[in-house]
Amino acid sequence: MILDLISKNRSYRRFDQTFEITETQLRDFIDLARLSASGRNAQPLKYILSVDRKKNGKIFSTLGWAAYLKDWDGPVEGERPSAYIVQLLDTSIGANFFCDDGIAMQSILLGAVEAGLGGCIFRTINKPTLMELLCIPDQYQIINVIALGKPIEKVVIDEIKDGDFKYWRDENGVHHVPKRTVDELVLGL
Repeated sequence: MILDLISKNRSYRRFDQTFEITETQLRDFIDLARLSASGRNAQPLKYILSVDRKKNGKIFSTLGWAAYLKDWDGPVEGERPSAYIVQLLDTSIGANFFCDDGIAMQSILLGAVEAGLGGCIFRTINKPTLMELLCIPDQYQIINVIALGKPIEKVVIDEIKDGDFKYWRDENGVHHVPKRTVDELVLGL
């Protein structure tokens, strides 16, 4: 059911780095994005796929991990993602991607969850460095990076208490994600 997939689709930040993801799997996830809605049907998004350990290391070095976890610099060796998808805007197609990026990423991540994987979307990226490290031509602009792997952390959803929406980890390493209630989201106007 879609509710199960969405509930399991959390921002995972620690993975079993030895678990291999294939490029074929990544291409299958991109196919889900390809079939998703696109503003004006322009389809301006392109993707760089990585399952290569060396290329993964380059991508990893440009990402900002978990801003609310001030004493954590990201996953240690052995807990890093097995794969990445770099999402790009092809400016030769258009200058605007509207909401295509979010729709595509949700499709990709739901496919990953269905396959027993998990991921995390990054917008905190050292884009100039990543452009250089991956030799990305100037006609492309980096939008997001999706890290993928076999999650090894437990992520739970909590209700927001006292207005605090910041995610956190408890003493057992369980990652807590506070969410607003449906009643708080629906305006009775």
